[in-house]
Amino acid sequence: MKKYLTISSIILLAATNQAHAKIDLVTLPTRDAVQLTIYNSADMTLVRERRNLTLKKGLNKLQFSWADTLIDPTSLEMVAKANADQIDILDLTFPPRVKNLGLWNIRSEISGQVPVEITYLTSGLTWRAFYMGTLTADENSMRLQGYVRVTNNSGEPYENAQTRLIVGKVHILDQIAELAGRENPFGRPSEEERFTVPGLRTRQRSSRERLAEVEVELLKRKQKKIEKEGLSEYFLYTIEGTETIPHSWSKRLPSFDAGEVPVINLYKYEEERYGTSVVRFLSFQNDEQHQLGETPIPGGVLKVYRDVGPAKHLSYAGQSSFKYIPVDEDVELNLGPVGDVVVRPTVMDFQTAQHLFDNKRNISGWDEIREVKIEVKNTRSVPVQVEIQRNFPTSHWTLKQSGDFGAYEKVNLDTVKFTLELAPNSQQEFVYVLTTRHGRRAD
Repeated sequence: MKKYLTISSIILLAATNQAHAKIDLVTLPTRDAVQLTIYNSADMTLVRERRNLTLKKGLNKLQFSWADTLIDPTSLEMVAKANADQIDILDLTFPPRVKNLGLWNIRSEISGQVPVEITYLTSGLTWRAFYMGTLTADENSMRLQGYVRVTNNSGEPYENAQTRLIVGKVHILDQIAELAGRENPFGRPSEEERFTVPGLRTRQRSSRERLAEVEVELLKRKQKKIEKEGLSEYFLYTIEGTETIPHSWSKRLPSFDAGEVPVINLYKYEEERYGTSVVRFLSFQNDEQHQLGETPIPGGVLKVYRDVGPAKHLSYAGQSSFKYIPVDEDVELNLGPVGDVVVRPTVMDFQTAQHLFDNKRNISGWDEIREVKIEVKNTRSVPVQVEIQRNFPTSHWTLKQSGDFGAYEKVNLDTVKFTLELAPNSQQEFVYVLTTRHGRRAD
């Protein structure tokens, strides 16, 4: 049977005028509370446990076993949460020739139950964010639901755990999984050390405490960036409520639900970038005006559906991945190519003109004149906005157009953009004549 993390209390009862002591092993109650802070840039989770220890007056020895788990024993720390002035946690000892076992020596001036907080780092807990967007029938707004999938391969089950997530790059000297697998927690000890560690060694203790300081500061400054050793930004997300996450399980946790997020649908056509298909884009902003803006949105995958009737049936519209979205920033998501909006360009005529010759009668300059017809068809039951971008082979050009369309927009020296509004089940077309100048004609 697989062993899980256990914390036991060993009470030593010394008999008067006897040469030996009787050892009673008392298993403690289950955790009163546990909090997981999972980092996504490193295989690391900071665990905070609340338990009630039953102490006797005098010296107490508490046994902590991390067999079959990925706990880093060098990160263990215990703090009394009541009567702290009467509880002295002397040291944490790792007995020689005993694997995966630590002994806390605690001197107590009182008898009875004492609440303590035990913290440590572990490996094997990971998370990723994903989202579901449901467009209204007119596609002007979207219900946006956020979820987090937490996977537990740490070897330890966590019941009724509050889950917190941190986005940002964290620098660690050692991999937690490697530290958890050491036969001796601090490597091969000297004869003088004999595995006795007063509290925690300075290096490991400061690493854990630095992470705790990051958490405290994040809670105070939720939407502001935290710089740690010149590295990236940190953001803290707390999942509402508690969840039980057994070992080897993945569990989906809801993170937020925004009912009516205003969105913009845009269909783009650009042969050089997307080929001959029209690609659909969906954009919104992470701000209060768009029913969001409380925190940055962690990066993940958004799957978009559309409400297609009173029966609340859904049709799949596409999906896109994105990096985290800061507060007050907008995002444009590529939902992929579509078949119900069509753009069809056709070259109707091509000729050259305005030829220039050098002194050897070779052509040294000329104009190319293309007449292009563009047909745009919307077979959808909702109006659409279509953006057509045309890239030219030179920055020396002139353009004239006619048809069901107004002015074009010049994007840069060799690119123009046409934007059309099409009613449901409608079609438009326009013609432009492009003159490009080459060779000496470009001068």
